[in-house]
Parts: sequence; structure tokens; C-alpha cells
Amino acid sequence: MSDGARQRLESNSPIEISFNKLSLSQKMRKTKSVKAVPTAAGNESTHRSRRSRVPDKPNYPINLWSLMKNCIGKDLSKIPMPVNFNEPISMLQRLVEDYEYSEILDTAAACTDECEQLAHLAAFTVSAYATAASRINKPFNPLLGETYECDRTDDLGWRCLAEQVSHHPPVSALHCESKEWITWQEFSMTSKFRGKSLQVNPVGGAYVLFTKSGNRYSWRKVTTTVNNIIVGKLCVDLEGETEIIGSNGNKCTLKYTPYSYFSRKAQRSVKGFIYNRNNEAKWVVRGTWDDKIEIAPVLGGSADGETFTTGDSRIAWKRRPGPPNADKFYNFTTLACQLNEPEEGVAPTDSRLRPDQRLMEEGAWDESNVEKLRLEEKQRTRRRALEAEAELAAAEGRPYPAYEPMWFERKKAQDSEDLVHVFKNTYWEAKAAQDWSGCPVIY
Repeated sequence: MSDGARQRLESNSPIEISFNKLSLSQKMRKTKSVKAVPTAAGNESTHRSRRSRVPDKPNYPINLWSLMKNCIGKDLSKIPMPVNFNEPISMLQRLVEDYEYSEILDTAAACTDECEQLAHLAAFTVSAYATAASRINKPFNPLLGETYECDRTDDLGWRCLAEQVSHHPPVSALHCESKEWITWQEFSMTSKFRGKSLQVNPVGGAYVLFTKSGNRYSWRKVTTTVNNIIVGKLCVDLEGETEIIGSNGNKCTLKYTPYSYFSRKAQRSVKGFIYNRNNEAKWVVRGTWDDKIEIAPVLGGSADGETFTTGDSRIAWKRRPGPPNADKFYNFTTLACQLNEPEEGVAPTDSRLRPDQRLMEEGAWDESNVEKLRLEEKQRTRRRALEAEAELAAAEGRPYPAYEPMWFERKKAQDSEDLVHVFKNTYWEAKAAQDWSGCPVIY
């Protein structure tokens, strides 16, 4: 982005409210203690002591129908909603929760059998939905240019960076890396309120590269439906089929079966098969997306190719129990509780520094709603100014630079014609130098 375009994005909205940003800044500068932890080699490594919960969710009743009755048939991602429907993390942070069970990727990376590797990867893709049944609140919609870093190299072995790279349509890009694998994804969605249910359709792909073998895989997420929006207990369901496609010719098919009152089969079930490049079934993947996934090698099959005999099954993924009393704080897992914990040295656009989200976490929901409106109006004002400048440039017959993300660039994906946002690999160097001079002012 040109300096002029960057400066235009940094212009502040004239709509402001009184807000004690000093107190928020001071909270951001508070550091957590660290402790020495013995490693397997007997040496000591320094691990940060992280929190295990967030403040309890306040009891603020709200008339849901009064807000939702005018939203039937509309895309809810484009409708301003009060924080009463939110959880105190952003969508960028929610995407990082896909790596709650990153050890499955470590196991997959160590596999020498390509089809077995794909079976473990399939289990990893299912594990990303582990908390979907209990997480009924929506994350904050990221502002354009908002970022989130999560460096867990010291304890989990990976670090990632996410950025909101587009506002219309809203698109998030994420890059996560460890010594054995690299993943990236582009996430957007459309949502429709049907009167009794809310359907969320994800848009965009996810990718992984296992660095030792060079195997690359891609997949897409399935549809999520939230039922009983107005009356009854909220119920989340997943539905659809997806494929994990390998650059080596192997593939996995997974089918998520929705809940049925009349079915005797296990609810929230997932079943799939791993096929080699000759389209021969090699592994079976089966289980439930909210509990566990088992995998088993295929030993033989019928002539019709629909039934198989398998070897012994083993658990590829098992959901860990949540923290005690998690129902009081949004049903967060331990990792989710740590995502919005204040941290020094992050970019000024980091989700941890977003004031409306921080106020909500602290239980100040009225103040959070006011601040949320301010930030959204500030973003709209920036967008209107840019649109006006673009129209003027078009009328004068001169080029106008399009918005460019800070840490990602749009390129054609390897082995595909898809255009995706690829990490520039400049964020961590900027952090080391604490050079955030190119970042827009969004808060």
C-alpha cells in the first residue's frame, strides 16, 4: 500500500466517546510471571504462566426475539448486534482454536505411510469442531486490518498470525507454523437466519504442508446450523461432506451426519475413508465430532466397494474435558481462556487491544456496547472516505490503489487456480524490532 493510502486508512472518525484508554493501556503492559520448567533433556526452559479462566459471564437478560424478528432471511454478518450475543474473543482468535489439538498434526508429520498420515490429518480437521456444541455465543467480527498473534512455541511448538484482510466481504487469513508442519487458511462465511435456526456456511479453504515429506493437503469446512434460536435449548449441528485432497494423489472423504430424532445411530457422527492415488480404500475414519475419532486400516473389501474389513481401531483424537465451571465463562477451553490474555509487544492492531472486547471480558457490557458502536462507525467512516476518493480518481481517469493487507498478500495457491492470502513472513521481524510504523490506526 502506498504511504498516502496508508495515511488515509489511519484517519480518525469524528465520532468519539469518552474512554479511559490509559487504564486499558496500563493493563496491556502488565506482564505475567514466568517459571522454569524442566525439559526432557534435563535443561530448563522458561514457560510463561498463563491464566486458566476468564471472568464469569454476567447475567444480562435480553429480549432475543425483539432483535431477531427483523433479521429473517438476512445475512447476520452484516447486521450490527449488541455484545450480549458475543463471547469475549474475536473471530481471528476463534480461528486459532483450530490448533487446540495440534499434537495430532505432530503425529501426522511423523508418519511414513502417506495414507496413515492423511487419516491423522482427517482427525485433526474434525477436532476443530470439538467445542461447537457448547459454544453458542458469536465471536466479535474483526475490523479491517485487525490482527492477532499467538506465539506458543515455548509450550505447544507453534506460532501463528491472523489478519482481517477484507471487510466486504469479510475475510480472515491465518498462517500457523511449527518445525514439522505449516498451515494456512482463508476464512469467510455467509449466515442466514431462518426464523427458528441460524445457518452458517463457511467460505474459503485450509491447507497444510508437512515439511519433511513435502506432502500438501487442502480441505474446506462444513455447514454449521444453530437450532432453537427463539424457543427451547440452543442446539448446534454440523452437516455436509468434505474432501481432503493431497498433492500426492491421496484423498479423504468425510461425511458429517446431522441430528435426527428418528435415527438410532450415534448423533453428531462423522465417517470417512482414505483412498490412495489408485482410488483404493486404505483407512477408515469414524467417530463423533464432539467426542473422539478412531482410525483403522482397511484389510479387504467387497466387490461393490461399499463394505470393508478393517484392522484394530485406535483413537486418533479424544476431546479433553473443559475447565471446572466452564459453563459460567462461555464454555471456554483452557486455550480459549488464554487467547485474549494481555501480552506485551504485540502489534497495535492486535485483538487483545480492542477496547470493546476487553470491556466485555471484564463484565462492563453497557460500556462495551457503546465502544463497539464507536469502532464500527469509525470503520464505516474510513470506508466511505476511501470509496469517495476511489470514485473521484475514476472520474479523473487516474488509478487508485486498492486496499492491501499489512502481513498477507494475495497469490495463486500452489497446485491450484485459487487465489489465497499468503503470509509475507515479515511480522515476526517487525515484532522483534518493535517497528509497527506501517500499521493502520483502527482502535
